[in-house]
Amino acid sequence: MQPISLPSKPPTSPHPILNLSFRIFFSAAALFAIVTMTLWAFVFTGHTNIDAQTLNPLYWHGHEMIYGYALAVVAGFLLTAVKTWTGVMMPHGYKLLGIFVCWLLARLGWLAFGLGIDFGVGQGAGQGIWLLYAAAVFDLLFIGLMAFAIFRAVLQVKQYKQLGILAKLVLLTVGNGLCYWGIISADMNLTRIGMYLGFYLIIGLVLTMGRRVVPFFIERGLSIDSTETIKVRNNKVQDIASLLFFLAFFIVDLFYPNKYLLTITALGVAAVNIVRLIGWYHRGIWQKPLLWSLYIAFLGMCLSFVLYALQPWLGYNHSIAVHGLSISGVGMMTVAMMARVSLGHTGRSIHNPSKMVTVMFALMVLVFVSRVLLPLVDTSHYLLWIMIAQGAWIACFMLFCISYLPMLARPRPDGLFG
Repeated sequence: MQPISLPSKPPTSPHPILNLSFRIFFSAAALFAIVTMTLWAFVFTGHTNIDAQTLNPLYWHGHEMIYGYALAVVAGFLLTAVKTWTGVMMPHGYKLLGIFVCWLLARLGWLAFGLGIDFGVGQGAGQGIWLLYAAAVFDLLFIGLMAFAIFRAVLQVKQYKQLGILAKLVLLTVGNGLCYWGIISADMNLTRIGMYLGFYLIIGLVLTMGRRVVPFFIERGLSIDSTETIKVRNNKVQDIASLLFFLAFFIVDLFYPNKYLLTITALGVAAVNIVRLIGWYHRGIWQKPLLWSLYIAFLGMCLSFVLYALQPWLGYNHSIAVHGLSISGVGMMTVAMMARVSLGHTGRSIHNPSKMVTVMFALMVLVFVSRVLLPLVDTSHYLLWIMIAQGAWIACFMLFCISYLPMLARPRPDGLFG
């Protein structure tokens, strides 16, 4: 007689936003993008009491864009994707809430420091540094709990090839740790290294994930409206070349700033990925905002690497290239991914997104133009271009919140858990 296998109890959570990680982390990332950019506008113009002796305000901004915003999107994506890859249920309900609260408390510590709030605890110079000490504890708990959940799932099904994800999380933890150690030891250079290490690790993740998902999304997005099967080109040689050039570029820019090597490696990354974009191109993408946004984001990254290559020779500020790469590779790429993933995983059609997404993506293009391209041709209105970029960024995420937060906070229309 065959044993009867009783069905396992279906997962539940106290609220739909805690069903899967993409719901709460994408929602929080979008809201945080608005709050932190608004605060940065005040910090940038000197209208807060941030303790600049303890931490360079530019590094405050950079840290929270990388380890605050970008890492929230990564958490939302990975803790959802690992469930799909392994078939193992990832943290949901109160367990997911515990991971999220660690992220949130770390962010509140940094926001309070940016405002110069001390709650009457510290005295004298560096009085708000205790806020960053507390933030360090919660940041490490956040990444540690996320890594543990992924490790347990991978170990359970013996998908050891996914351990590469954990390696990247370990390196991100190292980068974040260097940021905090630089603050504690009053070594701004160490904080800078930690910040750029995290930034380039995120860009490396975007290049790797983009190579996998962009052609897949293009094929799926276009095939539904076509009688033919759409195939876009990709090959192993491009993958290896992109990885090697980017690794060399990352090392040169961060640790060995030689202008000849920087130009060669940056142009190498740009050239390989431009060839890749040519292979991915199909005229049908311009009818699908969820596709052209990803394509434009990748194109913006290629242009940014060209800006890195030209910067030592033309003499413009290094931050122009950095912001180009961050806006295209972190800003637009994450918005485009969140817009598509949120539709698919809440049981909605990815082929009929809200018309609002076109405006969202256009605003992110405006951020790139105003923050990167216009300062190259007109430095006399630099502050104006910065303010336009900040305003467009905030508007983009406000539209995302209006369009997506309601669906992220509601149950799936098909009644499934997810």
